Amino acid sequence: MYNNTVCAISTPYGSGGIAVIRVSGERSIMIVDQLFHGRKPLTEAKAYTVHYGEITRDNEVLDQVLVSVFRAPHSFTGEDIVEIACHGSLYIQQTLLQWLVDAGCQLAKAGEFTQRAFLNGKMDLTEAEAVADLIAAQSKAEKDLALTQLRGGISQELAKLRERLLTFTSLVELELDFADHEELEFADRSQLEELADEIDQKISNLTNSFKTGNAIKNGLPVAIIGAPNVGKSTLLNALLGEERAIVSDIQGTTRDTIEDTLVLGGMLFRFIDTAGMRQTEDTIENMGIERSRQAAQRATIIIHLIDATHPVDILGEIDNIDEKLVLTVYNKVDLMPSFSQTDDVVGISAKLGNIEVITDQLVAYASEQLNTHNAITISNTRHYESLSKALDAIHRVKDGLQMQISGEFLSMDLQDCLTALGEITGHITSQEVLNNIFSKFCIGK
Repeated sequence: MYNNTVCAISTPYGSGGIAVIRVSGERSIMIVDQLFHGRKPLTEAKAYTVHYGEITRDNEVLDQVLVSVFRAPHSFTGEDIVEIACHGSLYIQQTLLQWLVDAGCQLAKAGEFTQRAFLNGKMDLTEAEAVADLIAAQSKAEKDLALTQLRGGISQELAKLRERLLTFTSLVELELDFADHEELEFADRSQLEELADEIDQKISNLTNSFKTGNAIKNGLPVAIIGAPNVGKSTLLNALLGEERAIVSDIQGTTRDTIEDTLVLGGMLFRFIDTAGMRQTEDTIENMGIERSRQAAQRATIIIHLIDATHPVDILGEIDNIDEKLVLTVYNKVDLMPSFSQTDDVVGISAKLGNIEVITDQLVAYASEQLNTHNAITISNTRHYESLSKALDAIHRVKDGLQMQISGEFLSMDLQDCLTALGEITGHITSQEVLNNIFSKFCIGK
């Protein structure tokens, strides 16, 4: 696929102690060898070795470096790779990159190293996407999920399904070659029905896991709702440890939802501060109150905040409240010396910052709901869409078996299921899809 050699800075932009420049391609070792001067030429270096020396050109010494050599096919991209660890000066990084281009390299595009790894069979598409997810991980839960996918968790599950489905598809299509002999049946319909039921169950489990995976990746949505002036914005600020929302004694100060994320117990939460719910003639405030209702509908967890000095319950304003975890919390208990806290009645003072009882409950709930240790979890929207198409196709197969339709139509539905599963791992894909996926990567990976 590639006959050129590319280079890029693989560490974040800016000055630092060390920077790494990565070079990959058939001529990578030879090109770097033109600039590197160590104890022996890099062209003679063994794979998986590190070499100390200087980068020089026209008798000018640019830097003292460490050069790591990886030889095809046993490298990240499946090609010869050289990684140059230099000092983190911006001048050194940019000059070294320019010298490599002058020596015959081309600048790598976003995600090109990982795309080469995919095209050279070093990983499938789900594993390639997991690389980007691992780089972007904001929490331990997200890192663990990406690492499971990078190790081939989804790939292995789908490979088993495709292999068994492909066997039956081949037998059904073989029947079509002997259409003149209607009595011949190579694919046992009862076994195919059992397989379709099993695949239906497994794909359904995967699609159902998307809600959990999406929460891990984008943050478990938590809406803070309540009447005006109960301390919702103060609680948000206390959770985030900064003045994120404006706090005022004036009712209706918060007129739109405010969102921010926070990692608690290794899991990402997305907190949503909402406008206080009340009856008002103010058109703009009513718009904010409606957005509060919408935010509560989208949330998985609702913190129902009540002013302990003037209790007002507004849960009746929220539809489908039974489908969510509701934490009812009384605020301003510092003003109520007689307040009695029980297992069901939680009291805090958001102003004083004693909110551990809330964070502890959030972490406990998330740990239980987002536990993915024993199951494959989907977090990628592209995977979810393809799995949904595969699920529709396998449902058509099951319906067709019930109606005893001909093998020709069964074959079409089986092929649709195979194609949808193949799109996930990259066995079947288009260049447009690949370009879209890898364009979202950072340069140098």
